[in-house]
Amino acid sequence: MLLEAEESQLVLVDYQHKLMPSIHEGEQALANAIRLARVAQMLQVPVWATEENPAGLGGTVESLQPFVAGRVLSKMAFDGSQVLLPRLRPAARPAQGGNARSLPKHLQKAAPPPPATRDTIVLAGCEAHVCLLQTALGLIEEELDVWVVTDACSSRTERNRDAAFDRLAAAGAELVTTEMVAFEWLQDAGHPRFKDVLSIVK
Repeated sequence: MLLEAEESQLVLVDYQHKLMPSIHEGEQALANAIRLARVAQMLQVPVWATEENPAGLGGTVESLQPFVAGRVLSKMAFDGSQVLLPRLRPAARPAQGGNARSLPKHLQKAAPPPPATRDTIVLAGCEAHVCLLQTALGLIEEELDVWVVTDACSSRTERNRDAAFDRLAAAGAELVTTEMVAFEWLQDAGHPRFKDVLSIVK
């Protein structure tokens, strides 16, 4: 099983001004989140962000804002899946028009194909053992495929972060790294953006 850019969406959980200074190895986690966002933008993968209680924890850090303009969702619940789901999996539009039932089948128009879905959610954020964990579990419950980017996640303590990864793996999330995501989205060295992506992750 490999990631495919055409089926993916990137969700960045709670990289907020007042939270990040308290996060274990927070600068490294944020740097990898920026790499992910840059690669996603380059490969036309939608990027979303959540903010937990922004009045208390501040907004998304400035370095991520260009990648999530218009796609930042505020929440108070630790599980962000409920605010994310209507965006990640929008309701199908009702069919427009239609065929008269009396038309012979050879004159009827074929139904349009269903819109392509992006049910693979690449997830990174803070704190790993609270909002990231609960959001991931909520998305898994809704039968989305969740891939957690471990080197772009953290908590205030290393122990809490690692406990979150253990629980996520047991719940069915795929644990990956920033470079795994980038190279799987590319698929091969012949991709027209290969060199551009390589310059970001190396």
